[in-house]
Amino acid sequence: MPIHKEHKEFHAVAMAGEDWHRPPGYPLGIEQKILAGYLDEAGKTGSRTRLLRFLPGAFTSVPFVHEYWEEVYLLSGDLIVGAASAKEPELSFAPNTYACRPPGVYHGPFRSQTGCLLLEVHYYEA
Repeated sequence: MPIHKEHKEFHAVAMAGEDWHRPPGYPLGIEQKILAGYLDEAGKTGSRTRLLRFLPGAFTSVPFVHEYWEEVYLLSGDLIVGAASAKEPELSFAPNTYACRPPGVYHGPFRSQTGCLLLEVHYYEA
């Protein structure tokens, strides 16, 4: 599977500033910073690496599903997953936890009490 991303050597990543923005369809309090690559969801091509942060108290209300692979590493903070219905338990995760999801897998909803920072890699299969 070819991955097409720009070559970037080690460089400082500004954790404050204007590069953070809310991803389309996400609620307030959740912001992303694209580190490398580009994901074309309409054309189902590409790959990207991003930071995703939840501000304290931020949450999503419905599960997500998408057509690309997703790898997620929780760098800091707390992430609470689940409870989309009364039958589904909540699961709480701490830093240094990881998820790898193939296309078509429902996941979430998500929330964070203290805020969290995630490193995510998204890609389509060739």
